Amino acid sequence: MSARHVPTDDAWVPEACTLPTAERPLRLAEFDQFCTAAVQGLNRLSAQHLRLRLDGGTRTEEMARDLMARESSCCSFFTFGLSRPDPDSLWLDVRVPAAHVGVLDALAERAVSLRDQR
Repeated sequence: MSARHVPTDDAWVPEACTLPTAERPLRLAEFDQFCTAAVQGLNRLSAQHLRLRLDGGTRTEEMARDLMARESSCCSFFTFGLSRPDPDSLWLDVRVPAAHVGVLDALAERAVSLRDQR
């Protein structure tokens, strides 16, 4: 168990997010569940680019595609890419413009904290 604290509020959600406020806790819970179940590692390739190494299973890929599509619809500043460099690996690339680096920072911190709590 890690001593890291995972924030439970959505204070880091940018104003550009169009997801209704009432739905944000549900999306956050989905993201937390996804990170806990699927994220095996991450690399910060640049200030604006985060790569998550995921469990390579088919179910993980389906969950990632669904979450990416829904997140893109409310936070249009995100650019997501899913790739499979080999049959057992799955990478989720998350990019943001410079104005939203803080959101990517929070996403990376949350993913690390949740992964470390397993």
